[in-house]
Amino acid sequence: MDTVGLIYYIVVFGISLVIVVKGASIFCNNLVAAGKAMGISELVLGCTVSAVGTSMPEFGSSMIAVFTGNPDVGVGCIIGSNSYNIAGIFGITALVAGVAAVCTKEELKRDGLAALGTALLLFFFMEVFGFLNIWMGIILFGAYCIYLWRLIKAQKAHAAKLENGVQNIPTGNLTNMEKQTNFSPKAVLTTRQRLKMVMWVAIGLGGLVGGAEGLVYSSVGIASTAGISQMIIGLTILAIGTSMPETFVTLTSTLKKRYSLAFGNIVGSNTFNILGALGVPALFENVSITPLATSFDAPVMIGITCLLLLLCSGKNHRFGRKGGLLFLGIYLTYMYIRLFVWYQ
Repeated sequence: MDTVGLIYYIVVFGISLVIVVKGASIFCNNLVAAGKAMGISELVLGCTVSAVGTSMPEFGSSMIAVFTGNPDVGVGCIIGSNSYNIAGIFGITALVAGVAAVCTKEELKRDGLAALGTALLLFFFMEVFGFLNIWMGIILFGAYCIYLWRLIKAQKAHAAKLENGVQNIPTGNLTNMEKQTNFSPKAVLTTRQRLKMVMWVAIGLGGLVGGAEGLVYSSVGIASTAGISQMIIGLTILAIGTSMPETFVTLTSTLKKRYSLAFGNIVGSNTFNILGALGVPALFENVSITPLATSFDAPVMIGITCLLLLLCSGKNHRFGRKGGLLFLGIYLTYMYIRLFVWYQ
């Protein structure tokens, strides 16, 4: 094994990861600021702007992996990220904050089921065809457009509440969940502020794309140098690495009691990862899928998503530290089996 080469790729991976996380932060923060200035609700921001922004590392990694002839890395990154997003991030958040995945019945029904439905749709394509092509890409991306349409309807309802003066209702007349929702009026931005915001969005996006390319390059290099399967690299190092933005956003949002943003960020990211980060590359290139990804990795992802919906379907629509420990235990068991039992 080339030790010097391995160290080089590890260093490149670390630098690229820092660039990706910072780029995601810049990209997401400025888009969120723009969204709030336009009076967009916290949940819609979480499911769209925050979810897409924090999923840009996965999206960029998947696109570049597919276009450079390494589809296993891209597929592994998406499936691994989705499993880690729920079991890992919500598990860690529950242990630190004492609570995680706080949501309303409406959010659970619309956004939680959307995350499960997209996972099942992907599994159907994997099981029946064993690959993704342009027609499946059209279906996946079309499904995301439908999901966005439903979110736009929710945003219109939120805007109607703003216009009716809901933000002026005394706090005592609001439910706990309503207190956590943004009812602030639109902010007024000057032309200079808008241009500055667009500039930082572009800088953040550039960091995401460049950093993602470095992540894929170094991941493939580590795999080839150390003799590790590209699928394993995608499922572990790359999946967790590219999910760092989601980790920070979800944990911070939960600690600040911005529960809708935290929940929307994770379920929205998982939905976008499948429909966008796998659907868009499939529009241009056939994406091959390994048998083990179909028989083991995807079912685990679906099972974790089902468990999330089950835990959040109770009266309080949330789970605490016991649920967090359960999720972390499941994820660590999955990683052990994948790395040491069914290694491929």
